[in-house]
Amino acid sequence: MKAPINRIIRHSFVDGPGNRTAIFFQGCNYHCTYCHNPETISLCRNCGLCVGVCPAGALAMTAGRVTFAPEKCVRCDSCLKTCPHLSSPRVRWLTPGEILAEVRKNIPFISGITVSGGECTLYPEFLEELFKGAHELGLTCLIDSNGSFDFAARPQLLAVTDGVMLDVKAADPAEYEQITGADGSAVLARAAYLAEQGKLTEVRTVCSPDFASVLTVRTVSTALAPYQQYGDIHYRIIACRPFGVREPYRTALHYPDEAFMKQLGDAAASCGMTHVSIV
Repeated sequence: MKAPINRIIRHSFVDGPGNRTAIFFQGCNYHCTYCHNPETISLCRNCGLCVGVCPAGALAMTAGRVTFAPEKCVRCDSCLKTCPHLSSPRVRWLTPGEILAEVRKNIPFISGITVSGGECTLYPEFLEELFKGAHELGLTCLIDSNGSFDFAARPQLLAVTDGVMLDVKAADPAEYEQITGADGSAVLARAAYLAEQGKLTEVRTVCSPDFASVLTVRTVSTALAPYQQYGDIHYRIIACRPFGVREPYRTALHYPDEAFMKQLGDAAASCGMTHVSIV
């Protein structure tokens, strides 16, 4: 069993509590306008446009496919800037065992692993095997998800998951679809299910004056505040920033100021959320 892995960050303090190894899967079923990892959205189409711009010779065309030599790569990102398909030629197809071999090198300096993306829940069977192996190493396992996956329909994955960090993009269905290109009508219900199971570690909303307004924050907070009895739920309200955002959205979006973010934080607290942070 193999899955496409965009990159593995050995030590991360922003992908869940503590020091964790973050594993970014390639491929996503959303197409968010403000995506800060747009190179993880699609699988490589082997068009070869990236090969000629690589200054280190880390890319080549072999039998009609782009091949990657990681030992030559200087991480200049020329390939990512050239790719017109929101992809990366630096993806590695790894087994759970191969990922765990890299994770093992970080012990005892990490408390767990976090799987992200892209959208990691596109590979549920892979995650189950990976998490079982991570637990044998004494590590906790967190999922960073866009909310499209129905955890209730796959209890065997939730059973080996220590917590889920879930994005709620917007409360209004039309706005949600405009942001993601997908239907988000079930996301809040899925968040509530995870909270009731004690598995909702964090809920997050990226905010801009263009979308995800006070209405979204109030809706999310009102829906999830009653479930805090099952465990602490951290609501992280994130200011949309231009870093990594692809054109034309980088210049088209408006970025929030401190007063706007404070208004959102106050709205969440007034609706009963006790653990709110503004990022």
